[in-house]
Amino acid sequence: MAVRIQIDLSYDGTAFSGWAAQPGRRTVEEVLALAVGRVLRLAEPPRLTVAGRTDAGVHARGQVAHADVPEDAWAAATGAGPGTEAGRGANANAAGRVRWRLARALPPDVRVRGFAPAPDGFDARFSALWRRYSYRICDHPAAADPLRRHDTLWHPRCLDLAAMNAAAAALLGEHDFAAFCRRREGATTVRALRRLDWQRDAEGVAVASVVADAFCHNMVRALVGALLPVGEGSRAPDWPAAVLAAAVRDPAVRVVPPHGLCLEEVRYPEPGRLAERAALSRRVRD
Repeated sequence: MAVRIQIDLSYDGTAFSGWAAQPGRRTVEEVLALAVGRVLRLAEPPRLTVAGRTDAGVHARGQVAHADVPEDAWAAATGAGPGTEAGRGANANAAGRVRWRLARALPPDVRVRGFAPAPDGFDARFSALWRRYSYRICDHPAAADPLRRHDTLWHPRCLDLAAMNAAAAALLGEHDFAAFCRRREGATTVRALRRLDWQRDAEGVAVASVVADAFCHNMVRALVGALLPVGEGSRAPDWPAAVLAAAVRDPAVRVVPPHGLCLEEVRYPEPGRLAERAALSRRVRD
């Protein structure tokens, strides 16, 4: 028997080569799997499924993953007998102790905030309703905070956020985002973009909020790259929509650097609809 564990985590992506394990490179997946395997005393690190496979240099504040681990290993780690209700759904104190051991096993640029048995039907990737990313840009380099240089893009020209928001509004909805994605064989580029807008925070930094049911590779960074020329005044607000309609990668769209991007939140339906949502997400969209 196996227990599916939901893992809620955050990480600073600066020193990682992205989420996915790669030979000879330091990745979040490998670091986390090794720590989980050590804490639960598994024969080998568990296989992890993640809500969003972030690229090298991208951060996460609200990442979610799951792992299927042997029930007896979970029971031993939490002090509950296998096969009992406590063994499958350990109380908060027992799960909290495991989380403390994970904190000692993990490097300081990764933190696990939640580590407990998942509800029935949960799949970290396919059960998600949507993901929310942010992208931070300081367009006043003289006022840039050097302590935020690893999570904020310094941009040399002032940006007109009203123009950028007007351009972004035309991209909302379900579309083929091939113009803003790196194509993968056999994978669809149809996505439902629910939110894309810009606001300034208390320090005057321009922050994009981007929400979609899912994202294809480089999609958020390419969308931001298409909106920057609009904010600078070198492109009209209708240009990004024309790029979208063309459905081919436009060399004029610059993919912005990864360090300004952060996965902020992954939202799931109520427990009774997790399996239904996972089945729906697996369908191929035309």
